[in-house]
Amino acid sequence: MEQTVTRLFVVMGVSGCGKSTVGQALAARLGCPFYDGDDFHPPENVAKMASGVPLDDDDRAPWLARLAALLAEHGERGETAVLACSALKKAYRDQLRSGEQVQFIYLAGSFDLIWQRMSVRADHYMQPAMLQSQFATLEPPAPTEAVVVSVDQDIESIVAQILLRLWVCRAI
Repeated sequence: MEQTVTRLFVVMGVSGCGKSTVGQALAARLGCPFYDGDDFHPPENVAKMASGVPLDDDDRAPWLARLAALLAEHGERGETAVLACSALKKAYRDQLRSGEQVQFIYLAGSFDLIWQRMSVRADHYMQPAMLQSQFATLEPPAPTEAVVVSVDQDIESIVAQILLRLWVCRAI
């Protein structure tokens, strides 16, 4: 009898790096549900960010707990899922892990590239001026902790690289 492998993927990085777009494309390729972590923020967090104030660890704690529970539910059911979540600090990633089931995918990009992308976005509550706080908070994952992919290419290429690296790692 073949054992089903649960695959929980967290597409992470600073705001504006493409987590939602890449996460949706990856989930479509894997044929599984996609969740945008931004959709799970309580209204107070959204209001705070919309006013240009960065979140602190106390603001993020209940949000991360909700996301960890979501991943754990999929893991318990043996389901694959993709979650877009900044997961900027190692402590946040540790909270999101569900045993060895979670695979992080870090979308890496320079401040200048991401600033350029954010400055043309009109449909998101995160203010481009807050990008500096995201980079200041970011604790890039070690290569052993995440699949690292540069965002200086088109979405199809990013997803193809992710799938190749996950296949090599036997995560898919």
